[in-house]
Amino acid sequence: MAEPVADSRKLRQHIANLIAASIRDGRWATGERLPSERDLADDHKVSRPTIREAMIILEARGLVEARHGAGVYVADAPRPEVSAPRLEVSAFELVEARRLIEGDACALAAAVMTDDQLDELTVILHDMAEEHDFGALADLADRRFHVAIAKASRNGVLVAMVENLWDLRYQPACRDLLERAGRMRAQPLVNDHQEILDALKARDPVAARTAMREHLGRLIDNLMAVVEADALEEARARIRARRSEVARRAGV
Repeated sequence: MAEPVADSRKLRQHIANLIAASIRDGRWATGERLPSERDLADDHKVSRPTIREAMIILEARGLVEARHGAGVYVADAPRPEVSAPRLEVSAFELVEARRLIEGDACALAAAVMTDDQLDELTVILHDMAEEHDFGALADLADRRFHVAIAKASRNGVLVAMVENLWDLRYQPACRDLLERAGRMRAQPLVNDHQEILDALKARDPVAARTAMREHLGRLIDNLMAVVEADALEEARARIRARRSEVARRAGV
């Protein structure tokens, strides 16, 4: 069972450390499938989104890997751990930064990436389509797609920046708003990524940058729609409260 954690923002890191310790202690062997997201959430007395975020941390460390249509498995060789950034940002700041940085990383990748890297993106995109838009494996596939593009740019700084931006995405303030914005998208997430992949396959840096920026630009539009909906609901609530007060006063 998960121990109490004073800072809720560190909960996902805490759960990831607990699962990592279980792996190192031999609870699950190399190549063995981990329990389902629901079972892990029950075991650690946390929400499924927290387990989802912990799985992403563990995959970034190289401790686990998502396999198409099969679940999450213990990986062979963990990578060195990298501390998550301690930076508080808004969802808008985060997506704006991603649009700028990942747009140019995508353009650079289009110019230099290999056929094997394009094949890897195709497999990831297939995983994304199979897992639809939500759930741990879909989140992992989404992250893997974007990080794989950064790696194809052959610039280690860009890779670190993209990975750090994805870590920031799972801060509670960003996560909740981004999840709601994701549910407002007009087309399946895989469609946007297919457009990016098509531009990369064409080896067209301009088209690749445009496709990535339009993909993240649509996310910004959806964030605005969420904020506007919240503002309208707050305004309606204030009006209802005012009407109730007026009615009470009229009855005096």
